[in-house]
Amino acid sequence: MNAPAGAQNRVTELKVSGHLMTLDAGIFCVFQAPGSPSPNDRSGLPGVRISMPPGSAVQSDAISISTFRDDGWLDGQDAAALVRVAKGPAQVLVTVYQAPTATPESAPRLQVMRLGPEQGAEGRSAPMAGAAARQGVALETADVVAHVQRTGDVPGRIGEWIGTRGSGLWIEGFSLTPHDGVEPSDIEYQAVLGRGWLSPWIEGGKFCGSRGMALPLLGLKVRLKGAAARTYDCSCSASFVDGSAVGPVPGGETCEAESLAALEAFQVSIRRRGGAQASRGTAPHGARTRAERSAPAVDKPAPGKPPARTPKPAGPARRSRS
Repeated sequence: MNAPAGAQNRVTELKVSGHLMTLDAGIFCVFQAPGSPSPNDRSGLPGVRISMPPGSAVQSDAISISTFRDDGWLDGQDAAALVRVAKGPAQVLVTVYQAPTATPESAPRLQVMRLGPEQGAEGRSAPMAGAAARQGVALETADVVAHVQRTGDVPGRIGEWIGTRGSGLWIEGFSLTPHDGVEPSDIEYQAVLGRGWLSPWIEGGKFCGSRGMALPLLGLKVRLKGAAARTYDCSCSASFVDGSAVGPVPGGETCEAESLAALEAFQVSIRRRGGAQASRGTAPHGARTRAERSAPAVDKPAPGKPPARTPKPAGPARRSRS
């Protein structure tokens, strides 16, 4: 690249490598393998992008790509891209960017995990207006918005159950935007994507998960931070498509089923410390807290026996009559 005189130091040539990856029909997750180098705090390198290859207009209806970051970068071991292939085989372009002095061995190592088969039309979103009308809460002013399988975006309030318990419809993504006493910047959350695998922390008001990819969440984790963490407590309860239920789970702990079934409905409660419970919902039938599940069984004390009667002193012996 020919730069003007005196501007040579303004342009840095990076090490860039591109790869075409062919995928069959299905849902895939692409992420950096454990042990991959961490990005530099200043430059953000190395970085990875997954996109449609050039001239892929024919494949635009066959592939959809979703990342947790809005700008599309995979910048660490907790970032991932979800690729949904409706008609396979199809190709995606994986581009790796490295610093000029980086060695080939320091490039991020990527892994591809197949999450499930192509779901077809039944896994795609229906119009969202009907769901919002049934809840009686506007999407623009909702505290909680969940994207539900075959339903669309469903709005609700903090303390209420979002999703339908017992419906068997999973939740694909959600956002939390508190309005009463807690700022959106004082809450953050993660989605459970697999066993021991969580999405990056998402700040309040932003969407966590996916839309239109038929990819269920397997649980969630919510915590408060900043000033709200010193004044309020939060907890989560959830039900799952296999009929199991968990909660309430304290803030900062993972709310997931032991079976790792898909998330069906959840409730996030926020209450002021020392004050009344803010939520209006109740835990699902049969749900127990993690402390209750792990507490050892305690034998109930046996009912006390009535006090023993003091024997009366024996009277003088009577002589028998002969």
